[in-house]
Amino acid sequence: MADELVLYTNPMSRGRIARWMLEEIGTPYAVEIVQYGDEMQGEAYRAINPMAKVPALRHGETVVTEVAAICAYLADAFPEAGLAPAPGSRERGTYYRWLFFGAGPMEAAVTNRALGFVPPPERSRMVGYGSFERMLDALEGAVAAGPFILGERFSAVDVLLGAQVGWGLAFGTMEKRPAFEAYAERTMGRPAARRAQAIDEADAPPAD
Repeated sequence: MADELVLYTNPMSRGRIARWMLEEIGTPYAVEIVQYGDEMQGEAYRAINPMAKVPALRHGETVVTEVAAICAYLADAFPEAGLAPAPGSRERGTYYRWLFFGAGPMEAAVTNRALGFVPPPERSRMVGYGSFERMLDALEGAVAAGPFILGERFSAVDVLLGAQVGWGLAFGTMEKRPAFEAYAERTMGRPAARRAQAIDEADAPPAD
């Protein structure tokens, strides 16, 4: 089909966020599981994503990579799902602010922390998040005001941040603050999130 949606993913990847977003959209989609190693590094897949990583989304002739971009694209491509504020609305500013916060400062801060890199205080201006603690405090303020980033309205930004917070709590890369635990429960407890998780768990390799 000309406008077929195809998700290229691996169940052990950020592709779980893209699948959750697709389940929220509610439009049929196909899935290609891409294995780490030779397949993901191979010429065929790198024609889709030259970065040789997942997820990637193909919608007809359009290819979108980077999970935050996939969430934003799907919300705009399928407005009937109601997962993004109207273009030009003031809410769009808040939506963009925290969507890019998740893709930028939050992702970088959590990754650096997990790798054992802590920027010295005198160099904090060189990193987009300043410090890990400052990032957490900013995020806590955003999710505590809730129930969602846009107030009562769930949106694509809650897919991204909800997954990041939920994983951070599960894997110990984020502090177990009450606001984070409540937000993860509100977002990852949604039916679409549970459906996506069940599919990915079924596709995941068996534990050793």
